[in-house]
Amino acid sequence: MDRTVRLIGAPMDFGANRRGVDMGPSAIRYAGLGDELEDAGVACTDSGDLLIPRAEERDPDANPPSSGEAKFLLEIEDVCSRLSEQVAEALAEGTTPLVLGGDHSIAIGTMGGSARDADLGVIWFDAHADINTPETSPSGNVHGMPLAAALGRGIFEEMPWAHAPRVREESVAYVGLRSIDDRERDAIRDSEMTAFTMSDIDERGITDVVEDALAVATDETDGVHVSLDLDWLDPKAAPGVGTPVRGGVTYREAHSALEAVSEFDEREGGLRSMDVVEVNPILDEHNETATLATELTASAFGKRIL
Repeated sequence: MDRTVRLIGAPMDFGANRRGVDMGPSAIRYAGLGDELEDAGVACTDSGDLLIPRAEERDPDANPPSSGEAKFLLEIEDVCSRLSEQVAEALAEGTTPLVLGGDHSIAIGTMGGSARDADLGVIWFDAHADINTPETSPSGNVHGMPLAAALGRGIFEEMPWAHAPRVREESVAYVGLRSIDDRERDAIRDSEMTAFTMSDIDERGITDVVEDALAVATDETDGVHVSLDLDWLDPKAAPGVGTPVRGGVTYREAHSALEAVSEFDEREGGLRSMDVVEVNPILDEHNETATLATELTASAFGKRIL
């Protein structure tokens, strides 16, 4: 085994609008992630979970006046700052950090730690753009803001815990967008990010789209962060998510996409970090979505049929 993956659990639901994603890391582990990775030829160590307070113990609106409408921003800052340290530590020790969410706001910490000493490309497998800011968000839920945070958009520019200057717009590629609001649409069109929608996948096929996304994320970067939101898949394949959107990728398309990531990694050695987010066991059926998350993660790290 030439690679060691370090699991880091981030059971946080401060950024979501529905409870339950805090149980995601446990559900994914229970589904056999460690065994799946070892079957892929990857050594696996587990750092356990970050200690995170319960949302009922905190006030979602207890933020500084300059924080806009973002809910639980102080709590998310605390968690993401600690997560960033663990991710950076894992990389310094020669292991690949694999963060288990939790809601998608944990990606602020993952990207911050991964980009601390490297120019980081990002591939965002998601139904949603996650590019709102506290000023533009219609809900105030931070799981719709992690890319905006890392890119330093809006008030996030003044938040060192969130803004990762070595994550640049031109090195970010979306794959599979299908649910974005008007302000996000304008933000993407006016940016240097690359966005592949479900229509692109329908027209061109998943493998060609992912290959192009990888080309974007690896151009003048030191490695790639892959962020996998399980609502990227069609709800028929992944029912246990908080914000399901019809018309997502199929089970087989998802595996093909993550296999393409692995094939790139074998050629270039560029998979620097990964997070898997938004698995909600409360909404799941027989732990189906968590099981799928383990399978897709294993595909990203090299597991094949033959």
